[in-house]
Amino acid sequence: MFSKFATRREFLNFGKLSLLFLLNSCSNFPNKVKIALQNSFYPKSFKDTIPKDWKQEKINFESIQIKKNRNTIFNSDFTLINDGWITSLNFMEFEKINEYPLIENLDKRSLDFLGSFNKSQSSKLLPIGVVPYTIIIKNKKELINSANTSWDFLLSKTLTGKIIFPQSPRIILSIAEKINSSNSLKKLKSQAMLFDDKNMLNWLINSDACVAIVPYSLCSKYLKIDPRLSLVFPSQGVPLMWHFVLSRSNLKNAILIKWIKSLKNKSIVDKLASQGWYLPFNSDYVQSKYKSEMITISGPSQKCWENSWSFPVLTKEQKINLKNYWNEALSP
Repeated sequence: MFSKFATRREFLNFGKLSLLFLLNSCSNFPNKVKIALQNSFYPKSFKDTIPKDWKQEKINFESIQIKKNRNTIFNSDFTLINDGWITSLNFMEFEKINEYPLIENLDKRSLDFLGSFNKSQSSKLLPIGVVPYTIIIKNKKELINSANTSWDFLLSKTLTGKIIFPQSPRIILSIAEKINSSNSLKKLKSQAMLFDDKNMLNWLINSDACVAIVPYSLCSKYLKIDPRLSLVFPSQGVPLMWHFVLSRSNLKNAILIKWIKSLKNKSIVDKLASQGWYLPFNSDYVQSKYKSEMITISGPSQKCWENSWSFPVLTKEQKINLKNYWNEALSP
């Protein structure tokens, strides 16, 4: 009888210990660092640098689930976002992040770009990556030499109806301004097969399209599996896509600083650059990735970087003017 009681008591004690362990685990879970990101924008090499004990929360600014996105961001410590979606955020929900010792890591290019934002925004944005757009040419090797020099090759008659453009009037307008031809924007329209951001590479591979203009970080895996594809960065420059991290609480900036410092490891810098992700930091090794004198498939030349351009946030008036100009230029 006694042994049965002891066994029952041990069982109850074990149950109590299990319950305490479960409660303790649950109480610690909210303390786990959470980072919200739009998963499809980031190459594997970058996502792999995020500390394993952080929880990656997926968001999608293209989704109609706006409320869900806001809740995810609100309950995350950090948020990753590219410059195209900056206006989707409520900056009032974030803390100042762009301060010493984080800002001491930034290079001149990123500091100059931050200067294009108003102070209430720039103080809460920390550049963590810059991705150059690239031109992918399928099969038409004879166009590579001219494409290496300027964007004028896009008006080639052999490309009529065979170019896949980004679904961004601002990017297309900026490219049109680089082309040495009158009415270049209307001429580019006649060259377009479609405007797409999600499936441009699938369209390029599986259709009659010959050229696609895409962020470099999204195409490295396709280049490895399809020998028909060639990568080109015109020395005239390319559009740049910037990525930022924002913080909901300064209390965890020490953790963020530790992550930022880890990115400067040479093997990580090499791996990121090989997948089209360039760190905007001022270390000598990071900066060496911007200084190639040769035009290669491994990335933009130094001349291309020097001529490349970024897109500051537009005011409401500028957005209206851009929309009107776009519509007028493309009207028959």
